[in-house]
Amino acid sequence: MRLLRLLILSLLCLSGSAGALTLKIATLAPDGSDWMKRMKAGAKEIAQRTDNRVKFKFYPGGVMGDDEAVLRKIRIGQLHGAAVTSGSLAPYYPDSQVYSLPLRFQSFAEIDYIRQRMDPVLMAGFRNSGFVTFGLTEGGLAYALSKSPVRSVADLQKLKVWVPDNDAMGISAMQTFGIDPIPLSIGDVLPSLQTGLINTVAASPIAAIALQWHNQVKYLTDLPLLYIYAVFALQEKAYNKIAEADRAIVDEIMTKTFQEIEKQNRNDNVAAFAALQQQGIELIKPDPEHLNEWQTKADESVVNMVAKQIISEAAVTQLNRLLQEYRSQPQEQ
Repeated sequence: MRLLRLLILSLLCLSGSAGALTLKIATLAPDGSDWMKRMKAGAKEIAQRTDNRVKFKFYPGGVMGDDEAVLRKIRIGQLHGAAVTSGSLAPYYPDSQVYSLPLRFQSFAEIDYIRQRMDPVLMAGFRNSGFVTFGLTEGGLAYALSKSPVRSVADLQKLKVWVPDNDAMGISAMQTFGIDPIPLSIGDVLPSLQTGLINTVAASPIAAIALQWHNQVKYLTDLPLLYIYAVFALQEKAYNKIAEADRAIVDEIMTKTFQEIEKQNRNDNVAAFAALQQQGIELIKPDPEHLNEWQTKADESVVNMVAKQIISEAAVTQLNRLLQEYRSQPQEQ
């Protein structure tokens, strides 16, 4: 009888061990950042509520390499997911870049209007591409930060402009603007600013401060070039290994976590925009007579991206239709 009890206990222990799952997640977010603190808090709650059947192990600060390296490690099973900007997943889901088309948005109000209607479409697109997401998290509007003032397209053409490496959309857009961009990984941007290899970047205010790029530039052009968002993308194959009851817990907690991150990021970007000016970065207003040229070049670049199949015409059409719909409505003063 004692032997039988020991055998049953051993089987129960083996069953518990076999059912445990540790999901390995990489991100460029620095350890100690608000983003990481909230993700770790969410992971801790999941572990508690699943009795440690589901755990997360995070690799912050780019220790697993750039986004391309991380995605390669996901493909071979070394990692199970990543917290990345939307463009990083473009090779799997090109239309994930639709919010980052140049000069689409004029205010956060219209961003909120479009996102309420298009976020579910993008999340379904990620799922069809093999990734489970828990909501889109705002990175913010990106602006040109430079060592020389930029008031016109001609001013920008004189500068050494960075784009993320393997960013087909960014490279295509810059070429339409008459610029030969310099592709670099995010980790190479700061030393390249310091050495003069580049002198212009596009970034949201919180990203510019977090990555210390703001210490290497003098001007911010007050024209929102594009909108950036991030996702926590978990490989669907790994997600499906989670027991169904535990998936509901993961979905609940991670969705709540990224809603909190999104709200905080909006507030932080507004504060960071003011902080950049307080730290001596001069705000440059584009010349009014050149605004039409900025928009014309941006529109032309979108046409070129569709022609090159960087993004689908259907996604562009849906975005433009919703923008027109929003802008045709009476706006609160």
